[in-house]
Amino acid sequence: MPLVVDHVAVARLYGEPLFAMPQDLYIPPDALEVFLEAFEGPLDFLLYLIRKQNFNILDIPMLSVTKQYLVYVDQIRKRNLELAAEYLLMAAMLIEIKSRMLLPPKKVADGEEAEDPRAELVRRLLEYEQIKLGAARLNAIPQFGRDFLQAAVFIEQSLQPRFPEVSVVDLREAWASILQRARLVQHHKISREELSVREHMSMVLKRLQGRRFVGFEELFDPGSSMGVLVVTFIALLELAKETLVEITQAEAFAPIYVRLAYTAT
Repeated sequence: MPLVVDHVAVARLYGEPLFAMPQDLYIPPDALEVFLEAFEGPLDFLLYLIRKQNFNILDIPMLSVTKQYLVYVDQIRKRNLELAAEYLLMAAMLIEIKSRMLLPPKKVADGEEAEDPRAELVRRLLEYEQIKLGAARLNAIPQFGRDFLQAAVFIEQSLQPRFPEVSVVDLREAWASILQRARLVQHHKISREELSVREHMSMVLKRLQGRRFVGFEELFDPGSSMGVLVVTFIALLELAKETLVEITQAEAFAPIYVRLAYTAT
């Protein structure tokens, strides 16, 4: 294992970056962990190797880049295979590209250039680099709570009470609430009304005179008090009991009619 891989820490020992593997120091199995925080994934690491050595991204020297990449992958594979899975996938892609470059190019039509096996990798690297640069520019913008805080000064003497504005709707609702409460506490005066059943019996008979049939509802005055309506109904029942009137109905739920009882002369 090399002492330094591209001047990037290869491990962390109790939280501290480690650039060389110690030869005469006992390290507990769980104390040495692969240091991956420097890269966000295989594309990030591959782009780092290319830019650090000033390689032309459109003409990547696959042999040199693949060797350096495999050294790094071999280190992380020994410690954590799960973390190294996506790095291993990129390593397989690099080996495939290198193998295709060793083969003779496929025949193409006249006037057309053979497809470069590195074209797809170059496209992905350029897209990733654009996204990474854009993210860096966004991160450089000052952010509230991270780079600066909002100043706030509380001066009690300068504060003036601000009363809420009252609209016409608010006044109307307040007035309706007062009226509603007033109805609940208003006084009721109860008076005694003397009513005669016999007197109302005579009144019903007068209404029926000279008419063949009178609707049941016509015998009651809706404008009268509840007591008058009750006494009128009792008077009608008494008349029916004494067979002075007849209450008829043509069929169920049909209108009810009242007439004077028929008497043979």
